[in-house]
Amino acid sequence: MVFSYQTTFGINIFQEPEQLREFDENFKTRYSSDKYNYEGKKIVSKTQVGSGNYEDYKNKKAKRKERDNSESISINLGLLGWLFYLAIAIAVVYLVYILLNEGGSGLFSSKQSKKLNSDFEEITSENIENADIQALIKRAENDNNYRLAIRYYYLLVLKTLSLKNYIKFEDDKTNSQYLNEISNTPFSNKFSYSSYLYNYIWYGEFPLNMEKYTQAKRHFTTLLKQVK
Repeated sequence: MVFSYQTTFGINIFQEPEQLREFDENFKTRYSSDKYNYEGKKIVSKTQVGSGNYEDYKNKKAKRKERDNSESISINLGLLGWLFYLAIAIAVVYLVYILLNEGGSGLFSSKQSKKLNSDFEEITSENIENADIQALIKRAENDNNYRLAIRYYYLLVLKTLSLKNYIKFEDDKTNSQYLNEISNTPFSNKFSYSSYLYNYIWYGEFPLNMEKYTQAKRHFTTLLKQVK
């Protein structure tokens, strides 16, 4: 039996024999990353994170930490973050302390101890009955502080109305509330206009010269005479 020198049983002897290809040992690791996740499954993989130590970076050492692709948000306040929240806490505590001290300052003291002198400008429900408002008006006029004098004139009106039992003076009451209390009196309109002057001059910071002050003062003195 004669065989061709080129083929033996249908196999080309000049063709290089096929070599068997072997899979890389790490092929599963390469194809299990997020890039090849076609099913949307939760994958937990390893990622390197620095320790913050220079020697670890120098020696190319790194810790390994699990990373979950469904939890990508982490909270790391750091030193500045903690200092920020500490400052807020201190500010809140200080504010509460101030409010408690100012709010409770009149709870354990009598009206006599709240008596004003000519150097005290703040008038409250605790000291208005003993306040020498006329002296405060005189001092403001001598200092040419006419806006402050108008403020004292308005407080003098409120004090007079309180002493005559037309109103009940309270620190947190508004001018509208006082006006409602005296709505049935013959001087309610004059009080309404005096309140307007006071708000416009004091809160509106309207500048006053001697002439304008005299005109505004006349409305308050007329109202005071009518109340008395």
